Amino acid sequence: MLDSRRDIALASALSALAGYVDGIGFLHLGGLFVSFMSGNSTRLGVSLAEAQWWQAAEAFGLIALFVAGAAAGSLVVLGGGVERQPWLLLTEAILLAGAALSHMFGLPVLAIAGIVLAMGLENTVFQIDGGAGLGLTYVTGALVKVGQLLAVGLTGGPRWRWAPNLLLWAALVAGSTAGALAYFWINLAAIWFAAAAALTIGAVIAAVLRRPRA
Repeated sequence: MLDSRRDIALASALSALAGYVDGIGFLHLGGLFVSFMSGNSTRLGVSLAEAQWWQAAEAFGLIALFVAGAAAGSLVVLGGGVERQPWLLLTEAILLAGAALSHMFGLPVLAIAGIVLAMGLENTVFQIDGGAGLGLTYVTGALVKVGQLLAVGLTGGPRWRWAPNLLLWAALVAGSTAGALAYFWINLAAIWFAAAAALTIGAVIAAVLRRPRA
């Protein structure tokens, strides 16, 4: 999946964006996530065991919204076209901008819904037609690949194939740090920066796709 410098750069940028948004969401929701659904699934199970029904419903709602966002992104992918990545990122930017506007008008629930939908949609940027793709808002799989490919390198295979996956992890950590700092500064209004970033990344990808090939 990460077979070119372009793909590595795009995946790292989007992983950093996801980390940024998740850092904001984690602080705003007091321990729940807007992109890391494994964590929310664990919280759902623990809340059910403790009979904390409202917390369980909140976790389940976030998971459902994330799935809906991923489904919406997949519909764009299945529609075909070489410019689907810019369209996905434009849609993500619109959702994040809508979330920031919702916060501005005192609608925090709607703001979080927009953010979670955007994060689900982002995971389809590298989707392969008719199948799954590269997960961008969580890095457990990337860390597993680091270990696997590191072992391959130590046993005579390519030495540095693990590096792109480690870069995805580092980008997510850096993004979440920036997101937390931005949240401490301007609360949920920090999502404006995420919307601008998604729009910028989409514009860059559109320009690259339209560049005539030599």
